[in-house]
Amino acid sequence: MLSLGALGVVFGDIGTSPLYALRECFGEYGLMPTPENVIGILSLIFWTLIIVICVKYMAFIMRADNKGEGGILSLMALAVRSQSNKESAGRGRWVMTILGLFGAALLYGDGMITPAVSVLSAMEGLSIVAPQFSSFIVPLTIFVINAIFLMQKYGTGRIGVIFGPILLLWFFTLGALGIHGMVENPHIFEALLPHHAFEFFIRNGWHGFIVLGSVFLVVTGGEALYADMGHFGKRPIRLAWFFIALPALTLNYFGQGALLLNNPEAISNPFYMLAPKWAVLPMVILATLAAVIASQALISGVFSITRQAIQLGFCPRISIVHTSSQEIGQIYVPAVNWGLFIGVIWLVLTFRTSSNLAAAYGIAVTGTMVITTILAYVVSRQKWQWSLLKAAVIWGSFLIMDLAFFGANIRKITHGGWVPLAIGALIYVLMSTWQKGRQVLFRRLKERSMPIEEFCQKILREPPLRAPGSAIYMTGDPWGVPVPLLHNLKHNKVLHQRVAILTIQTREVPFVSKKDRISIQEVIPNMYRILAYYGFMETPKMKHILEACRQQDINFNVNDTTFVLGRETIIADKGPQRPGDPGMAHWRERLFAVMSKNAQRPTAFFKIPPNQVIEVGIQVEI
Repeated sequence: MLSLGALGVVFGDIGTSPLYALRECFGEYGLMPTPENVIGILSLIFWTLIIVICVKYMAFIMRADNKGEGGILSLMALAVRSQSNKESAGRGRWVMTILGLFGAALLYGDGMITPAVSVLSAMEGLSIVAPQFSSFIVPLTIFVINAIFLMQKYGTGRIGVIFGPILLLWFFTLGALGIHGMVENPHIFEALLPHHAFEFFIRNGWHGFIVLGSVFLVVTGGEALYADMGHFGKRPIRLAWFFIALPALTLNYFGQGALLLNNPEAISNPFYMLAPKWAVLPMVILATLAAVIASQALISGVFSITRQAIQLGFCPRISIVHTSSQEIGQIYVPAVNWGLFIGVIWLVLTFRTSSNLAAAYGIAVTGTMVITTILAYVVSRQKWQWSLLKAAVIWGSFLIMDLAFFGANIRKITHGGWVPLAIGALIYVLMSTWQKGRQVLFRRLKERSMPIEEFCQKILREPPLRAPGSAIYMTGDPWGVPVPLLHNLKHNKVLHQRVAILTIQTREVPFVSKKDRISIQEVIPNMYRILAYYGFMETPKMKHILEACRQQDINFNVNDTTFVLGRETIIADKGPQRPGDPGMAHWRERLFAVMSKNAQRPTAFFKIPPNQVIEVGIQVEI
C-alpha cells in the first residue's frame, strides 16, 4: 500500500515525461529521426534512467536521510551539521548554506514549470483527435490549472487515495502502448547496448552533446524521489520504481522509438501516435489526470520547502494551514499557492506550447542536481566517513554527468531557460536577505538587552511591584532579557507575579521528540527561562509548549497568562556601516523592512489567543 501511495505522489513528474521527452530530442535540435539517431537517443535515455535514478538516487542519495526525511534542505542541514567539528566550520557552514538555499530556490522555478508543461503536453493530444480542437488547447489548459490550484485548500488527503490507482493505470498503459509499438519493430532492443550512445556522440559531435538538454527531461522528477522519502520510506519508493515505473517508462520510450523507425513522420507527437486512433481521446483524459498528479507532487513539495525555510530562518512567517489531523506533512500555504498559480498561468499564456516550455524546462533541475551531488559528497566524507578516494571517484563521476547535463541546458537560457533561473535568483535573494536581516536585527536588539542573571540580581536588590497573574515574553535571544520586558519595568515599574522568557529554536533535524521539547530553568523564584525546540518539519504551537511545561510541573493557566511580544519597526539606516559590523546593503535593508512588515504576526503563527497578547512597539535601525 505504501508503494502504491508512493507511485501516486512521488512518480507523477517523471511519469509524465514520455509525453514530450523523446519528441523534444529531435524537434528542438533539427536531428533527423534516422534509425541510427533513434537507437542512439533511446540508448542515452535508457542509461540516463539507470545511472541517474537507479544508481545515483536510489543507491546513494537516498542513504543521506535526515532522520528519515529527504530533500535538498534536509541534505543541507546534514552537510552543515557535519561541518561543526572542523576548524574551518564557519566558512564550510556558510558555503553549504548558500548551496542548499540556491538549490531550494531553483525548485520553486521547477514548481512553476512542471504544471504548465505537463498539462499543456497532455492537452495537445486534442490536436491528434481533431485538428480543429487546437484552438482550445490553451483555454482548457488554463481551466485545468485553475482546478488544480483551487483544490489545494482541501488538502491532498481527500483526493490522494485515488492518485496511486490512477498512476498505476497510467504506468500500465504506458507499458502496454510500448509493447504494442515494439512488436512492430523488435530491432529497437539494440538500444539497450550502451555503445550506441557513444556512437551517437561520435556521429553527431556538438549536436550530440546539446541533445543531452532534452534527454535530461526523462529524469526531471528525480529530486521528488528524494524529497518525498520521509512520507513513504526508502523501501516502498524503491519497490515502486524498480517493479512498476522503470519498466513502464522503458517500454514506452522504446515503443515510441520503434514507431519512429517505421514512421519518421510520427516525430510530431510520437506519444499519442503510438496509441490506436480510437484510444487517443481516452489517452488525453488519462494523461491530463497524470499531469494533475505530477503538478500536485511539485506543488506539495514547494509547500514543504517553504515550511522548512520558515523554520530554519530563511523565510518570513506566513500562514500555514494543516489539512490533515493525522499526517503532519499535509499542509496548504495560501501565499505560495497563489504565487505559483499566477506564475503558471503566465507561463502558459507566454509560451503557449509544451515544446516552447520544454526549452525552459530542465535547467533548474540540473542546477539542483549539481548542488545535491556536492552536498552529498560533504555528507559522505564527514558523516559516513568515506575515504577521499572513494568519495571523489563516486561523487566525481556523478558530478561530471550532472555538469554535462547542466552544460547542455545552458543554451536554453535564451529560449526560456532564464525563467526558472530568474525565479530561483529572486527566491534566493529573498531567503538570504531574510536570514541576514534577522542576524543584524538580533545583534541590534541584543545591544539594548542585558544578561538575564544581571537582570535578576537587579530585581532582587530593588524588588518592583508584582501584578497578579503570569506573563510570557517571547524572544529570539536565548540568554538575554527581551527589550519589551525591560521597557515594561522601566516605564510601568511593575512585573507580573510569574514571568517566563520563552525562546523557540529550530534544530537541524526534521522532528523533535516530546520529551526533548522544552528545557526550563528557574533563574530566581517565579522567573523562568524556557527553551522550546522544534524540528524544521514541525510548526510550533503555543498550546503544545504550555502542555510540555505542565508535564514538568510548571503550570501556566492560559486564561490567566499575558503573552508579551515585541513588534519591531525596521528602519533602513542610510549612514555609514559601523566598524566591525558587516550589516547589509541599503537596498537589502529596505527589502528586509518590507518583508518584516508583511510577515505574519507571531500571534497567528504560534496560535496564541489574540485577546491575551500585548505587543510592544520597538523601532530598530539596521
